[in-house]
Amino acid sequence: MRNVMQRWLLGVVRLVVGARGRYASTPPSARQTIYFANHSSHVDTLAILAALPPDLRASVRPAAARDYWDASPTRRFIANRVLGVVYVMRKGEGEDPLQLVRDALASGWSIIIFPEGTRSQTGEIGPFKSGLYWLSREFPQVQLVPVHLSDLMRAMPKGKLLPVPINCSVSFGDAVPGATQLDKEAFLTMARDAVIKLQNSVRG
Repeated sequence: MRNVMQRWLLGVVRLVVGARGRYASTPPSARQTIYFANHSSHVDTLAILAALPPDLRASVRPAAARDYWDASPTRRFIANRVLGVVYVMRKGEGEDPLQLVRDALASGWSIIIFPEGTRSQTGEIGPFKSGLYWLSREFPQVQLVPVHLSDLMRAMPKGKLLPVPINCSVSFGDAVPGATQLDKEAFLTMARDAVIKLQNSVRG
């Protein structure tokens, strides 16, 4: 049932915002992956899922804030029954905000994560929080793939309930080195730069 509802919802997303997948030298592979992306709207997760090949999508779960997706029955239904969201606990909700993400990775799932931690108001990519670093340190066998979402902020500005039809793209980069090879600040800078590089390639 989840797959049927997900396919229907993602079909609507592709119809409205395009969500065309663009790849660097190689398309996404079946290897377990953390896809890390810039964050500008509530359509971001859907756009990435829509852009992934169907055979990979079945093994991918998005990480998302529990306080938003668990705030109403409709959001809860979409999160749990349609998207298979892995909840991230914000400050005050639990001792380890990423524990459920760790559990999902340990179980073999690939994960979508937004390291900025909140949506950009300007389209510029903000500093990355440390969660991506610690996940990569704990799961060095999981590859890290940068993703850039273009024009999603214009498609669904903050505060709007429905997306505006617009042609958006989802750019997947090549895998980047894991956190075991760099200290925290250098790793987070490198990861953010990888997403910015995809952003610049779209603008160019």
